[in-house]
This record gives sequence, structure tokens and C-alpha cells, in this order.
Amino acid sequence: MAEATAKTDGALPEGLKALMSRADTGGKGPPPVEKWNPPFCGDLDIRIARDGTWYYLGSPIGRMPLVKLFASVLRKDEDGRHYLVTPVEKIGITVEDAPLLAVEMAVEGEAQDQQLTLRTNLGDLVAVGADHPLRFEKEPDSDGLKPYVHVRGRLEALFTRALMYQLADLMEEQETDDDTRMGVWSGGRFFSVDPAFLSVQD
Repeated sequence: MAEATAKTDGALPEGLKALMSRADTGGKGPPPVEKWNPPFCGDLDIRIARDGTWYYLGSPIGRMPLVKLFASVLRKDEDGRHYLVTPVEKIGITVEDAPLLAVEMAVEGEAQDQQLTLRTNLGDLVAVGADHPLRFEKEPDSDGLKPYVHVRGRLEALFTRALMYQLADLMEEQETDDDTRMGVWSGGRFFSVDPAFLSVQD
């Protein structure tokens, strides 16, 4: 009953209300949400659209400090769902694709010495490598690639289309013991694309 009420009247749980009151005070980095294990308090009508826009009750959240604060307590659990987590509450929200977008990329060096550093739409800086790997998915209903980068916990950032084209320009062939793969170097690692994703569809 409490869960249904939260969905229909948009009542914010107390923990999130407390967060909102601190939305303009600045932060010192994400809190340790992976270590918290509060009870599940139901779902809330908050949605992160594919383009990275946060919505509450169907309307965009216009205050960027509030969006960043909510994002700082965002967690993806083993069940594949995303939650806003405080020390006392865990609230389910909807994420259409990835909760973050990779919007800018800096490139240093080349080939095996290349280092890619990404900035997300919410200000995270990520050095692509062993701790922040890339992965690729095939875009539904098209032949396009969807690159993702690991940011923290189980959270990922999806490359914008413009950034995906920039990444594609950096791809090169790399020979392995079994075949030749297309991919990109960063942080001393080669991140390859599944050959099936590169096949031309009839």
C-alpha cells in the first residue's frame, strides 16, 4: 500500500527529502552507497531517459544540483535495477538505458600508449582502462554500436552519438591468437568489438 501511494501522489521518502535540502551545498564525492543495506521502500516515479534527462512525475528535473545529488546515491544492484539509496531507504527508479552519458573525450598518446579520459554529463571524470573498461553492444533495429564505459559500482555511461563517432575514428585492428579484432587501446588494454556487431546485415 505504501509503495502504491508513493507512486500516485509522488510523496518523497524522508531520506530523499533530506538529500534535497542539501542539493545546493556541494559535495565531497559520491557517498559509499555500495556499503549501505537499507530496506526497500518501494518505487518512485523518477525516470532517467535515454538522453540523460531526469524526470520526476513526468516533468524534467530542472535543478542540476539536485540531479547530481540524486545521481550520487544512485546504485545498480545484482537484479539489474537502479535504486536511490540512503542509509535508511532504498527506492526503485526507472532507467531507460544507462544512467549517465559520456559527453566529452580527451585522447593522449597513440596505439598501445593511448589513454582515453571521459567526462560524463554529470561531471564524472573517467580514465578508461582496467578499472573503467569499455564494452560494446549492438543498437537495436540498426547496425550501430553502443559503447559504454564503467563509471562506479555497476553504473555505466553510454557514449553520445557524436562521441561514438569520435571513438570509431580511434579504432584499429589487433591480431590475437585466434583472429583479428577491431577495437581501441586505452590504459594499456585493448577493448575489442564483438565481430558479430560489425557484420553487415542483409
